[in-house]
Amino acid sequence: MTTPDWADVDGYIVNSVVRDPDTEAALVANAEAGLPAIDVSAAQGKFLHLLAQSTGARRVLEIGTLGGFSTIWLARAVGESGRVVTFEYESLHAKVARENLEKAGVGDRVDIRVGAALDNLPVLAEEKPEPFDLVFIDADKVNNANYVRWALRLTRPGSVIIVDNVVRGGKLAEAESTDPAVRASRELVEYLAAEPRLDATVVQTVGSKGWDGFAYAVVGDE
Repeated sequence: MTTPDWADVDGYIVNSVVRDPDTEAALVANAEAGLPAIDVSAAQGKFLHLLAQSTGARRVLEIGTLGGFSTIWLARAVGESGRVVTFEYESLHAKVARENLEKAGVGDRVDIRVGAALDNLPVLAEEKPEPFDLVFIDADKVNNANYVRWALRLTRPGSVIIVDNVVRGGKLAEAESTDPAVRASRELVEYLAAEPRLDATVVQTVGSKGWDGFAYAVVGDE
């Protein structure tokens, strides 16, 4: 199959079981504000929503807000009494995300923190928050392993950690790659394999975003 075939299948899936006015409006607002079109696909956003919902997640940590597309899906899943804490490096992106979240009716359950996540994660840890049930990581790829290390500090046994864009169009298998994102993906996979508190896999995906995949890890006991 070719990439256009993948996109056609994604289109059929979205039109059949995913279509959602609020998240579609968020993508339009993102484009109008000049944000890069690097959100998860609509089908993947719905997957995150269903994952959070099916695991009973009430506290979600997101690293990489962008314009709030995935944040809306996650905020809906945690319900009115739930909470999403999300980190966004760019202040413009955070502003657009806040507007999108408010329009979607979930702004009151989302805490957007602006700035470098590796600077803000220690601040969050010092607040001694309740453990997060789900962590979704979709930010600068070179720090993925560091983000997972922090996620381990902020979760509990049974929590789920998802890291997006790990497969890199199949380049994950290239041991000699000099691409920083590919090298970071391999570092992440090696860390997941070596960390005794994590049980993990990587799932390849195809669709409107091309060939990629995500790491899926479950936190175990100390």
